[in-house]
Amino acid sequence: MGAVTYQDLHINFTQEEWALLDPSQKNLYKDVMLETYMNLHVIGYKWEDDNIEEHCQSPQRHGRHERTPTREKSSTHIQCHKFSVYDNQLPSHERTLTGKKLHECNQCGKAFNWHSVLQIHRRTHTGEKPYECTHCGKAFAWRKDLQEHERTHTGEKPYECTQCGKAFTRRRQLQLHRRTHTGEKPYQCNQCGKAFAQHSYLEMHKRLHTGMKSYECDQCGKPFVSQSNLQIHKRTHTGEKPYECHQCGKAFAWHSTLKVHKRTHTGEKPYECHQCGKAFARDNHLERHRRTHTGEKPYECNQCGKAFAQDSHLQRHRRIHTW
Repeated sequence: MGAVTYQDLHINFTQEEWALLDPSQKNLYKDVMLETYMNLHVIGYKWEDDNIEEHCQSPQRHGRHERTPTREKSSTHIQCHKFSVYDNQLPSHERTLTGKKLHECNQCGKAFNWHSVLQIHRRTHTGEKPYECTHCGKAFAWRKDLQEHERTHTGEKPYECTQCGKAFTRRRQLQLHRRTHTGEKPYQCNQCGKAFAQHSYLEMHKRLHTGMKSYECDQCGKPFVSQSNLQIHKRTHTGEKPYECHQCGKAFAWHSTLKVHKRTHTGEKPYECHQCGKAFARDNHLERHRRTHTGEKPYECNQCGKAFAQDSHLQRHRRIHTW
């Protein structure tokens, strides 16, 4: 194998071209070049006269002069046989095995294996947001958050449910959605045992036990456990119906009601009885149907004690007491 020169690997930009790149393009350039040099070093080449990261800066900083790597055996960690990209990184690699964390945040005391991770962590204290959306200007502390945000502009939804085909912009959204198929509810109330699919739902539920209802309607005085619940409640006073069906134009105060309504057009019936296979468009219809199998009658008349499987049947029954 012949000597590999700096020019063999480097992507050349003039100073004028470099000035035209936006911050995300410059970061991408640095990431790609750094990975290239790291891979070269792993297979046996070493840059003798400089740190590899110096090769990955802008044209203004490294001056474009040629460097030739020489063949040298890569450092190997005996315990786990993993290559160290730089000789001076071997102590960092050993820290992943020993659990030592030498870089500590002087504000909260949290410690990290690598200084670069500590620098990223510090943004939680400083509020620094170096990654900016080129579409709307919104800034983010972490690159992955910017990438997820950009999908709101592009419409890209790379995370698809293998069961129903529904797609999402974020992996977390897909994970939460899967629970609608599995029925998983990992967040349980330690007071009453009720379980929830999302942690935020559990937090709101806990307020029912503490009696904490911080959000009060200024029209009727009714209290609510969350701001979002209060905003939804206010529609009962204003008559606002922001959710409109694109097929028939009918409008609804709640998004969940619109979703159920759409099934009258699509014929979708996602709630199926495991005993007889009958399917329903609404979950409460399925619950009511299940009582035909169990014989449960939860609605009882407080005057004569007669019980019914459905609330509507109880309401009809009560009329015989008022005649």
